[in-house]
Amino acid sequence: MLADGHIPEGDLCRSRTDADVGATLADVLARELTGYVVFEPQGSILLGDDERAVVTFEAGVPVLAYHPGSDAGGAAALDALTGELFHAELYELPASALAAAHRVDEFRVAPTAPARRLAGDDALVERTRAAAPDERVSEEDAPSAVEAFLADTEGIEAIREEARAEARSRAAEWGLTGQLDDSEEGH
Repeated sequence: MLADGHIPEGDLCRSRTDADVGATLADVLARELTGYVVFEPQGSILLGDDERAVVTFEAGVPVLAYHPGSDAGGAAALDALTGELFHAELYELPASALAAAHRVDEFRVAPTAPARRLAGDDALVERTRAAAPDERVSEEDAPSAVEAFLADTEGIEAIREEARAEARSRAAEWGLTGQLDDSEEGH
């Protein structure tokens, strides 16, 4: 992808080996980087394999991914990356330099896909989802019903309180108020 001219070479912002891909993705999000990151598994560097992948970003939010070794794009490019430690190079480019590449649908990824697939970091997934433009948030990016429920702490507390009240009512109905008071003291 870089070789065939879809993405011109950008200005190098940072180059280092990160044990945590999530740290690199968080850095890109915090910088609101428009450009790309070249991820390369540590073993790839040592063995000379072409296992690197390129992920582009607009204002810190992932847009597309490409894995030259397998010629895979999109989510398949993320899945093609192997290895634990990554060397990451961050490059900055103007959005206009990425416009043509960002129109290639088969390379596009959901904004949260790199955080979910490469880092497995739920907090980073949520921060990326919040930073993504509304038109880019897809069903894959939307919180699941379970995630949405768990994020509703007030709703959970209301359910707990309702359950406690129901338990008290049943205990009184069955003459077990003393046992309930003993069990509530332990919690």
